[in-house]
Amino acid sequence: MTFNPLEQRGVPLDRQLRSWRELNVDPIDPDHCDPYTRCRIITMNGIEVEAILFSHQLARNTVDPEVKRQLARVRYLEAQQQKVVNWLLPGVSSVLETTIAYEQVAVDLTAWVARMEPDPYLKQAYQFGVLEDFDHLYRYANLYEMIEHRKAESIVDGLTEVMPGRPTRFHHRDPVDNVRDAYAKDETSPLSKLHALTILSAEQQTMNFYMNTGPTYMEPIARQLYQEIGLIEEEHVTHYESLVDPGETWWEQLVNHEYNECYLYHSFMEQESDPKVKAIWELHLNMELEHLHAACDLMRRHDGRDPASVLAPELPDVVTFEPNKGYLRELLDTQIDLTTLGAGYVREAHERFERMQERIHGGEAPPSDRVMTEHDAMFGREYRVQSEGDHPDPAQREK
Repeated sequence: MTFNPLEQRGVPLDRQLRSWRELNVDPIDPDHCDPYTRCRIITMNGIEVEAILFSHQLARNTVDPEVKRQLARVRYLEAQQQKVVNWLLPGVSSVLETTIAYEQVAVDLTAWVARMEPDPYLKQAYQFGVLEDFDHLYRYANLYEMIEHRKAESIVDGLTEVMPGRPTRFHHRDPVDNVRDAYAKDETSPLSKLHALTILSAEQQTMNFYMNTGPTYMEPIARQLYQEIGLIEEEHVTHYESLVDPGETWWEQLVNHEYNECYLYHSFMEQESDPKVKAIWELHLNMELEHLHAACDLMRRHDGRDPASVLAPELPDVVTFEPNKGYLRELLDTQIDLTTLGAGYVREAHERFERMQERIHGGEAPPSDRVMTEHDAMFGREYRVQSEGDHPDPAQREK
């Protein structure tokens, strides 16, 4: 059944404000929830945070006081939504457990988007990035067993494999080689715009999470690993944000943000297995429909264009969290040795890449390598979850 957000009405803005009692949602049970419910929660938190930050930036770049007031009204409601979504995560989960869930989001969401992306250049950008997040999951899973003496399979629940991706030490590139070519806003499909905004928002959230939680650990190896991967997440945000056409007007970007929220809340409502969480997705969808209409009014007034000219006429097929094991193994087999050069991809370790590697590693093993050495010293093995057989790359198989 088709769903066009531009033709649907939701909860009127003046009825969306919620009390503390309504905001005080019960968190999910981490030991009994569907892992993909947790992934949907983490994704929607990143989407809401991006919407709030974008609204703040727009407000700082307009001189119209009425626009500032309108943005503030909707932004406060978005902030309430973000609190409800993020507070669904349980306080009993450790930072490292949540980190592993963040990386499961990065792996399975980016892999799904790469599979569905119609533009070959954008598809390649997602394929490149997902092999790095895949390796981050592997490094954090080994750190988790070292520090908390628990196994990541209790979090990923067999849905996502845990084994080496593109080795993290090779993710450190000259910053200029993290900038990709942007899509052309008037030529690319609306679906591609939604994909780019979704993955950008998810990676930005991960970057922020690691920046703030990394130094909360006492163990030196944990602090160092968060620092290293946190820097790579900054690279990933640069990688993905550069895909977005900078020629999009503020108003065009605003309606894209609101449309994307409708798309994802609708997608997750359609597949959610937890009735309590499903009800939140449905409520927030009905709120976002009105946020979208408010953004469309601003675009008509200040851009002089019909939002329907830049938005999809109906929601695309739902974004789906599902295992991507075969797809990831294919990428591991064919793309593990790629790096970037300018806006393209190469297999050679070129001069800028080698210079960056020398300067940041300083002749020493990076934290991502040392966590594996320390894990092996403690347990006599690596931690992996390889449900589909040996690693596709013989060089990455356990010795």
